Amino acid sequence: MPAGVVPVAVLLLGHGAGGGVETHDIAALAAGLPAQGVEVVRLEQPWRVAGRKVASAPPTLDVALRLAVAGLPGVLRDVPLVLGGRSAGARSAARCAAELGAAGLVLLAFPLHPPGKPERSRRDELAGALGAGVPALVVQGENDAMGRAEEVAAAFTGEAGEGLDLVVVPGADHGLKVPKRAPLTMEDVRALVVESALEWIVREAVG
Repeated sequence: MPAGVVPVAVLLLGHGAGGGVETHDIAALAAGLPAQGVEVVRLEQPWRVAGRKVASAPPTLDVALRLAVAGLPGVLRDVPLVLGGRSAGARSAARCAAELGAAGLVLLAFPLHPPGKPERSRRDELAGALGAGVPALVVQGENDAMGRAEEVAAAFTGEAGEGLDLVVVPGADHGLKVPKRAPLTMEDVRALVVESALEWIVREAVG
């Protein structure tokens, strides 16, 4: 947090199974939000710290998330806690949000299903958080192989979608990366992620 900036919220972000906390979207949030009063804490899962190439099972990921929340410094315990992350990190945040008292969720590339297997839906993980009254922002690529933005929208229609805000990244894949001829540049994508998250956190979590 820059000197002189008083935190109004903390965003704890977990990474996905294919990379660490250095991914472009997580890095953009860590660079852009603290100056606006949102402290960003990045959780590097133990399997990554140990140098392993295969992610741990979901219950193990959730244990690490709980420990990270418990270890937050005192100054961050008095502001709203927003959980989030990308892909597997987004799933873990959704699973743990209610029990950890999260004020909201910021989910990047929520993996609604494995690639090519829409019948193996993970909808219930996010639905559980929403049903417990935890609002969520989902930033989803238009062409995400693990759940296109339109699939996420279709999975949470009507009352099931109460508390859910969806931001679509045109032309983006699961990594929130876009081809050269896409309507947005990668710089545009990162700006969209940061601006959407900031506006949503201030509105929904800080109030």
